Amino acid sequence: METVIGSTALAVAILIGLGALGVGIGMGLLGGKFLEGAARQPEMTPMLQTKMFIVVALLDAVAMIGVGIALFFTFANPFIGQFQAATGG
Repeated sequence: METVIGSTALAVAILIGLGALGVGIGMGLLGGKFLEGAARQPEMTPMLQTKMFIVVALLDAVAMIGVGIALFFTFANPFIGQFQAATGG
């Protein structure tokens, strides 16, 4: 059972870490492209800014979904019940 708990802890850490890394890279690219677009066409800045904030919210939602799944695996681990049923303990 300790192996299942340890593997779950490792999976949770990887899930949160890679989610944060992906969102960080995505926001960096998005911010760079926004500044590039605003520098090329300053009159389009308000429209670009609105769209940028929508995409930032969607990127952040991806990270929060990952955190939610990680918390589910941490506190309500479905694999422990399957392990106990398989081993009869």
